[in-house]
Amino acid sequence: MSPAEECGRPSGAGREILKPGCSPSDRRKHTDLYIISSAHSLIPIFFLHLRITQQGRRQLSGRTISGHLFMPGFMNSTANRIWVLLLFFTLSAGCGNRNREGQTALPLEMTPGLESVNSRELKPVVFLPYWVANAQFAGYYMAKEKGFYEKYGMKVDIIPYRPFITTPELISSGKADFAALWLVNAIELKAGGMDIVNIAQESSRSSAMLITKKTSGIDSISKMDGKRAGIWNGFELQPRALFKKYNIDVEIVPIGSSNTLFLVDAVDIIIANWFDEYHSIINSGFDPEELNVFFFADHGLNFLEDGIYCLSKKLEQEPELCARFVTATLEGWQYAFSHREETLDVVIRYIKKENHPVNRIHQGWMLDRYRDLYLPEGKSDFHNHLDEADYLFISNLLMENNLIGSVTPYEAFYKPILKP
Repeated sequence: MSPAEECGRPSGAGREILKPGCSPSDRRKHTDLYIISSAHSLIPIFFLHLRITQQGRRQLSGRTISGHLFMPGFMNSTANRIWVLLLFFTLSAGCGNRNREGQTALPLEMTPGLESVNSRELKPVVFLPYWVANAQFAGYYMAKEKGFYEKYGMKVDIIPYRPFITTPELISSGKADFAALWLVNAIELKAGGMDIVNIAQESSRSSAMLITKKTSGIDSISKMDGKRAGIWNGFELQPRALFKKYNIDVEIVPIGSSNTLFLVDAVDIIIANWFDEYHSIINSGFDPEELNVFFFADHGLNFLEDGIYCLSKKLEQEPELCARFVTATLEGWQYAFSHREETLDVVIRYIKKENHPVNRIHQGWMLDRYRDLYLPEGKSDFHNHLDEADYLFISNLLMENNLIGSVTPYEAFYKPILKP
């Protein structure tokens, strides 16, 4: 017997007979149980009536068939109509949504002042991440899982990352409505002819860094001169700019996502993200005190990372949709940061769904560092602003290195949908 049932039962006069110590919560639970059980008790009686009135009337291949609500002619009987109405209203009374006072609440779409829509009116929206499932995209996962997107009238589908399907292809074809991109990649895409715009700049600081071992004696940028650095293939621009700024000659060794060359001393320096590779190196047996770290942002090379992008046409035609997507996503990030363990459960489920190996401790580190990057110095409000100086610095650097042919005006690239 449940706690609610133990507390007593409603009397025939509608009053509740409660045992001492029963809470209002137990009373409400019990009342709902009683109504639902009463409704269920009518079901066998109804179908007994159904069987009696219909049995023998309909024959198919010599077999007797019991009547069905949707059989032609069934609702023509007055008695049948009364039974259906009685069953419907009784079930409705037991299944209603109740508020804290035990009164039936209005449906969500009828609640005054709440901007929500019926699920049949949800706008299909497709979001494209730039990498495989992990805590980098926790805010999007939680916005979907906790119903924030639905609250703002969207049914969001998050496309799993596939290396053979390119971001330009999906965005330009309209198969993806919104995408997460790093600023430097977005600038290149814009200069290459894709008419995308930044509608929200989530990150406010670059997470990229260079790492050296303290045993190497490389404890400053100037001491990197003449050394070997493992740099991700295709991400040479930021470290090259750093080496040029300090007028040092460093041999760049292209690497993939592995830290092996650094661990076995085949390179003296390695590039890493604070939220990812740095933690992997620590987990390989190094204490933080044994490493030197050099954040690019601390040396005037703040290459901002995650931002939300869409086609310029999308922003012009559906500005309200863009605003709702950004708002719901930021609510998802707020929830993710304040419900760490629940969020990790969801992230791990998404990772396993894509059949990737997963380490909960590493994902927890990643989520914590994203909080530091999105809400620095204990701030509670998101920055969401792309500074013009940061944008122009990266654009001009790309131009100087012949990676883009021209610099898109700041106002044509950055069009924040949420005003500060």
